Amino acid sequence: MESDPISTLRARTEALQAERDGLATERDRLATERDRLATERDRLATEREQYRELYLRTLEQCRKLELGLLGQKAERLPRNDAQLTMALLATLLGDKPPGAEQTVPPEGVPTSDESKTQHVREHERKKPTGRRPLPETLPRVDVQVLPPEVERHGTDAFERIGAEVCETLERRRASLVVVRVTRPKFVRKERERNAETEVLVGATPELPIERGLAGPGLLADTLVRRWQDHLPLARLAQIYAREGIDLDRSTICTWHGVLATLVAPLVLAMWKDAMTAPYLCTDATGVLVQAKERCRRAHFFVVVAPERHVLYAYTPKHDAKAVDRILKNYKGHLVADAHAVYDHLYATGAVVEVACWAHLRRYFFKALDSEPERARQALAMIGALFAIERRLATGPPGKRRSVRQRESKPIVERFFAWCDEEAARVLDDTPLQRALTYARNQRAALTRFLDDERLPLDNNISERALRREVVGRKNWLFLGSDEAGNVNASFVSLLASCQLHGIEPWAYLRDLLCLLPRWPQHRVLELAPAQWNKTLQQQDTQQRLAANVFRRVTL
Repeated sequence: MESDPISTLRARTEALQAERDGLATERDRLATERDRLATERDRLATEREQYRELYLRTLEQCRKLELGLLGQKAERLPRNDAQLTMALLATLLGDKPPGAEQTVPPEGVPTSDESKTQHVREHERKKPTGRRPLPETLPRVDVQVLPPEVERHGTDAFERIGAEVCETLERRRASLVVVRVTRPKFVRKERERNAETEVLVGATPELPIERGLAGPGLLADTLVRRWQDHLPLARLAQIYAREGIDLDRSTICTWHGVLATLVAPLVLAMWKDAMTAPYLCTDATGVLVQAKERCRRAHFFVVVAPERHVLYAYTPKHDAKAVDRILKNYKGHLVADAHAVYDHLYATGAVVEVACWAHLRRYFFKALDSEPERARQALAMIGALFAIERRLATGPPGKRRSVRQRESKPIVERFFAWCDEEAARVLDDTPLQRALTYARNQRAALTRFLDDERLPLDNNISERALRREVVGRKNWLFLGSDEAGNVNASFVSLLASCQLHGIEPWAYLRDLLCLLPRWPQHRVLELAPAQWNKTLQQQDTQQRLAANVFRRVTL
C-alpha cells in the first residue's frame, strides 16, 4: 500500500526543520566558541606583552648588575610621579582623603611646592656666617704670641691695651696612662717586742678583671671601638700599637670574654624586664661563623622593648627552637615579619601577631618597575597611613586610637578592597601578585594597630637596630665561635640601649665596670641604660664611683 503523499511531505518537512534547528544550534555554538577564542586570544596577547616587558626589564637589571651599577635602596617614588600618585590617592579615597587638611603627603612623595623656588626676603633668612663656637667642655691650652718689638724690649716697656683671641681645634695622640698604685706598709711605733708585729697595708684597688692588666677605662675603650665603631681585633691591635702599647688580639678577646661573664646578670635582668612589655619588635639577620672546612651560617636576633631596652641574641640556627629560647614565656603583642619561625607562638594565643606595613610597602616598591600604575595606587594608600602616623608622633598624646579609627581605618578598608579586586586580574608569579598575596594573607595582623594605640604601624625600629650588626659584619666578616657570638650580643645590647637613651657609651661602660663587681645583685637592673641617669644621681652610686682610684684617673 502506497504511503500518503501528505504524510511523507510532512515527515520530510519535520526532518528538514530539525536539521535546520541543529544547524542553527551548531552555528550559535561555533559563534560562542569564536567569541571565547577571541577573548582568550586577546588575554594571551596582553599577557604576552606584559611578560615581554618583564623579560626586557629583567635583562636590563642583569646588565646593570654585570656593570656593578646598583640603584639606591631607599623606598622613594621619583619626583616626577608625585602629582600622579597624589591624584591616584584622591581618586581611590574620594575627593578629599580622611584627615587631608592636616595630613602631609605620603612618605617618599614630595609636594608640588617643593619643586618651586621659595623666595625669602633677606632679613628673614640670612646665610650663616662665621664658625660655630667650640664646646666649652674641651680642654684648652693658652698660647701667647708677642710682637717682635715687645720680645726685644720686654713687656715692661709697653702698655697692654687689649688682645685678639682665636681658637683652633687640634688633636693630641690618644693617651694611655700607667696607674702605679703604691700601698705603703706600716707598723705601730709603740708595740711589744715579743708580740707578733701587725703590718698595716691598704687594700688592693678592685679591677673589673681580677689581677688583670687593664683598668675600667681601657676596657671600656676596647668595647666601644670593637662594637660601637665596628673595628676588627686586628685593626684595634694596630691602633694601640701606634699609641705605644702592644696588645695581642687574643689578649683583647680574653678580656671581652671575662667581661661578658661580669655583665651577664645585668643583661639577663634587662631581658626579664623586656618580657613584661606590652609589645616587642623583633627581626633577625644572618652571620658567618668560622669552621674547619667552610664558614657556617648563624643568626643575630634583635628584640626591642620601645623606650626601655634594645637587646640582641645569638643563635646557631634560625628556627622555632631559637625563637622559643629568646621569647620564652612572653605574653603580649609581637611586631615581626611573616616568617614561619614565629608561627607556633601565635597558635596558643598568648602572643598576638602584629605585621609591618613598611615590610608590605617594600613588596609594592619591587613591583613598581613591572606594574607601575597598580603599584603606585597601593603606595599612595600606604603612604597616606604613614603620613597620619608622622602627624600623630608629634601630636598630643592619648588621641592616637580615635584618629586611627577616623582617618586610617577608611584607608585600610579601601586598600584591602582594592587588593581583593586586583588579585583576580594580576598575572601569576609576578612581583605584584606576591605583594597582593602577602597583603591578603596578613590582613588580620596588618589591621591590629587600628584597635590598640600602643602598637606601631611598622617594625622599622628593630630593622634600624639590626643595622648595627650588619655594619659590623661588613668589617669583621665572621665570628670566631658561638661563644664569640654570645659575647657580641651582650655588649651590643648595652651599647644599643645607650644609644636609645642618649647616653655616652664609653663613660657608661667605664662606670659600669667600676660598679658591677660589688653591686647588689637584687638591684642590678638599676645599672641598665634605661635607669642609668636616675641611678647616677643617687648618693650611694656617687660614693662608690668616687672611691674608685682608676676612675679618678680617667676623669
